[in-house]
Amino acid sequence: MTLEMAASAAERAAVTLDGRSLTAARMLALAQRAAGRFRGAPAVLYRAPNHLAYPVALFGAALAGVPFVPVNYRLGGDQLAEIEGRHPGAVRLGDDDLEALLEAPDELPAQASGQAPWDQDAVAVILYTSGTTAAPKAALLRHRHLLAYVLNTLEFGSADEGDTALVAVPPYHIAGLTNLLSNLYTGRRVVYLPAFGAAEWLDTVRREKVTHAMLVPTMLARIVDEIPAGADAGAPSLRSLAYGGARAPRPVVEKALRAFPDTDFVNAYGLTETASSIAVLGPDDHRAALAATDAAVRDRITSVGRALPGVELVLRTEGGEPCPPGRTGLVYVRGEQISGEYKGRSALDVDGWFPTGDLGRLDTDGYLFVEGRADDTIIRGGENIAPAEIEDVLLAHPGVREAVVIGVPDDEWGQRIVAVLVGAGESEEIRLWAKSRLRTSKTPDTIVFRADLPRTSTGKLLRRTLLAELKGAEGPEDPKNPEKR
Repeated sequence: MTLEMAASAAERAAVTLDGRSLTAARMLALAQRAAGRFRGAPAVLYRAPNHLAYPVALFGAALAGVPFVPVNYRLGGDQLAEIEGRHPGAVRLGDDDLEALLEAPDELPAQASGQAPWDQDAVAVILYTSGTTAAPKAALLRHRHLLAYVLNTLEFGSADEGDTALVAVPPYHIAGLTNLLSNLYTGRRVVYLPAFGAAEWLDTVRREKVTHAMLVPTMLARIVDEIPAGADAGAPSLRSLAYGGARAPRPVVEKALRAFPDTDFVNAYGLTETASSIAVLGPDDHRAALAATDAAVRDRITSVGRALPGVELVLRTEGGEPCPPGRTGLVYVRGEQISGEYKGRSALDVDGWFPTGDLGRLDTDGYLFVEGRADDTIIRGGENIAPAEIEDVLLAHPGVREAVVIGVPDDEWGQRIVAVLVGAGESEEIRLWAKSRLRTSKTPDTIVFRADLPRTSTGKLLRRTLLAELKGAEGPEDPKNPEKR
């Protein structure tokens, strides 16, 4: 990005939070000043929530040629110290340091004109994976990866003057980073929501006349719950609503489509290592699925759509052979935006393909259905079972709001199927209800109710945390197999 391009709307508000805004010109002046401070440092660690200083620090690091490292500020002291220890000498930005980044001369520095000086092959951003079962991995995104994502998916300056995007995802998530870039480069004003709440989100959409927003599925579910059944959300300004980052339950998506009847819905599938979205289910696909009588078209509402331009996507068997349509396999992707790189190693194969670790299947028209992580597959009596299929059935029960299905070790079957639900109802009634819609081998052996499910701050389900809890459970919640088959 050239600085002249960003300054083309110099006096328009670029980012807003809690009633304060930065114009594009002001943001550039602040970023140029920050670059002087950052230059020569090994990295810039950002350890704070969304703030007006976030884009200043991000672009300041880019101008300085220094990797930007947004860290999960919610981590415990030991975890945070471990990550910071990987970056000795880095500039560290916490809550108390952010306001200082907003102090700068009123005019754009003369040296801020011209092409930005960074090397396209240099590391732009380091994002740490969630690390729920081991030390988090440092995923590297180079400038060329982010540039490829921007060039392949966006039209520069295409937004209308009043377009406004609401960002509620945290800054250390890939969606937080690419949402900022996408909206700034298209010319939308970015409004940050300091902390997500369904009522607050709806109020902000209405007050700020938000036209575009992105959510993770747990956020979307809470917003739908906030809207009375059958009612309109009352957000006429909202033209586009994207969701992604985890599987979105079909009932949630269908309710959301009815609550926001004039909004274009987009389901975006991507990973940290792929520099955000690699496949999208667009607005027309959502509408067609909701109205369809054909089962194959209707089911596409549970897909993540088709690969984006510039991204190749294939499914392979465990032996590496291509999967025909309809068969479940491992998802591999390749393209200019795909990094697949961690600090010290690359996960790309010799032909540049990145193994996502996800299981999926393609239909005959190229729509991708993600069935979960390969590591989450349940092997019961020698049969491979995708939890997603069982979860979708359970979520169709009127008493179930959330569902997760996991495999618990079993001496006889290898693994038994345990469903953990949030909602109301009788366990055995729901189990038999599911049995009438599934093969016997896929019916949950045990159903356990909980008040909530363990998730990360971005809504990612912590299956392994839940598995550890169930394996250590005692008493009435001990997931003991109630029937032998």
